[in-house]
Amino acid sequence: MNLLRLPAAAICLAGSLFAQQAFDLVVYGGTAGGVATAVAGARQGLKVALLEPRDHIGGMVSGGLSATDVGRREVIGGIALEFYFRTGRHYQMDRYLQELAWRHEAKVAESVFNDMVREAGVTVLKRHRLREKDGVRKEGARVVEIATENGARFQARIFADASYEGDLMAQAKVSYTFGRESVAQYGESLAGVRAVTPSHQFPVDIPARDEHGRLLPEVSAEPRGEPGSADKRIQAYNFRIIGTNVAANRLPWPKPANYDPGRYELLLRYIHAMTPYLGRTMEFTDVSSTGLIPNGKADLNNRGGFSTDYIGKNYTYPEGSYAERERVWKDHEDYQKGFYYFLANDPRLPESMRRTAREWGLSKDEFTDTGNWPHQLYVREARRMIGEYVAIQKDLQTDLTKPDVIGMGSYNSDSHNLQRFVNDKGFVENEGDVQVGVKPYQIPYRSLVPKRAEASNLLVPVCFSASHVSYSSMRMEPQYMIIGHASGVAAALALKHNLAIQDIPMAELQKTLLAEGAVFEHGIEHHNRALTIIRRRFPPPPRKGPAPHARPAPKQ
Repeated sequence: MNLLRLPAAAICLAGSLFAQQAFDLVVYGGTAGGVATAVAGARQGLKVALLEPRDHIGGMVSGGLSATDVGRREVIGGIALEFYFRTGRHYQMDRYLQELAWRHEAKVAESVFNDMVREAGVTVLKRHRLREKDGVRKEGARVVEIATENGARFQARIFADASYEGDLMAQAKVSYTFGRESVAQYGESLAGVRAVTPSHQFPVDIPARDEHGRLLPEVSAEPRGEPGSADKRIQAYNFRIIGTNVAANRLPWPKPANYDPGRYELLLRYIHAMTPYLGRTMEFTDVSSTGLIPNGKADLNNRGGFSTDYIGKNYTYPEGSYAERERVWKDHEDYQKGFYYFLANDPRLPESMRRTAREWGLSKDEFTDTGNWPHQLYVREARRMIGEYVAIQKDLQTDLTKPDVIGMGSYNSDSHNLQRFVNDKGFVENEGDVQVGVKPYQIPYRSLVPKRAEASNLLVPVCFSASHVSYSSMRMEPQYMIIGHASGVAAALALKHNLAIQDIPMAELQKTLLAEGAVFEHGIEHHNRALTIIRRRFPPPPRKGPAPHARPAPKQ
């Protein structure tokens, strides 16, 4: 039975076939990091199950984040590099003397992920969400079984929580946190509440209250907090829309059922206030980035002081019940749909804004089973494990090498805004955005394993152990895949040597990862070595007909 090709309802029912079945490795969460974990383990000979709570695998990589947050391309290796190599093959990038496609359509990404799990022999089960209260059973420090809402139970010798939320980790009683640490906790200058937030800000003064003294919608009455102090605020979420300005493939921006134009009063005032500042009226691309991807599409993301980031409305998500998370998810969807609809239709806006907004719309051929809207909310950060090693700011800037290196990162410290408040002058201000460059740094294995006494057979490749500042760089999807690759190989080594995941032989892990194309050092020679390994695994398909410009064979 090919579960990947079953309709969602059938996949849900198929879970009963696997009730109490044992696996070597069970991966919870079909994110890109989860796919990499499952594929890496299966390629090492493990019997692997990948459980996805919803209907699609790939997380944000197949859910709209198509303009990849690459950083320095040469640090990306292993299964992550393989993914971009395979998307390059799909787009025949060799026509342009290239091999890698760093930007891809969402539907192509999901197709590549489906190929990867199928080829590796991973059992993929969708609509398998962990039971909310009692989904994890432990014996001492070992997780022995997890249960899903549809009645299925999964036993394994190793588990991995690759979800964005970290629910398996939390139910396993592994230490974790969420929100921002203070400057004092780890000595991080970028930590805590920010005194000054220059990026994605309002460059003009806009009163936070209307003419009657009422606070404008989407502005918080809560005080900012002392600079450098800790809080439980979460960087803003949004949906990464696959939009298009190709009329034949374009759908108009949908109007949400509960649409209220008054919700966007601050946006209206912002757009009008920016005209004298810019010396022109604003257009769609001033309030929405458009990262171009193949076939006339773009990955639409947040830009500026008021955009697709729904600031301050996700605080309950990390620890929320399933019902509360669904409410937050739907609220984000309504907000962002209303945002686009407002820009395209509100008569109070400049004509240039409405016209340029209507030039874009949803892509007809993306997310066809979810109304052309992305099937994944961009959960930029939720829970973060407090594990054997907590990666902090210095690990991105000065303490760059690690004895237990399993991969590399290089993207900026990138936290989106966490709150929109009333400043001391009575104007609207955003707070929390961090855009600070880093040096290419090594990711330690210790950051993806829990404390030894808490869980000896659980890997955490997505909600890994890092401060808010460090996580803001390490959270990029290529790094999730890099960490997932290491997790899958680590699971195999733990089983091979009958060891706790904290005790696996590091030299053997690193040797295996390097043989599979991992990159541990920054430099083009290391990138070329990794790419050579990937090429050998995927030789070019045979050409049909003579090669271009080939001369005909001489007559005999």
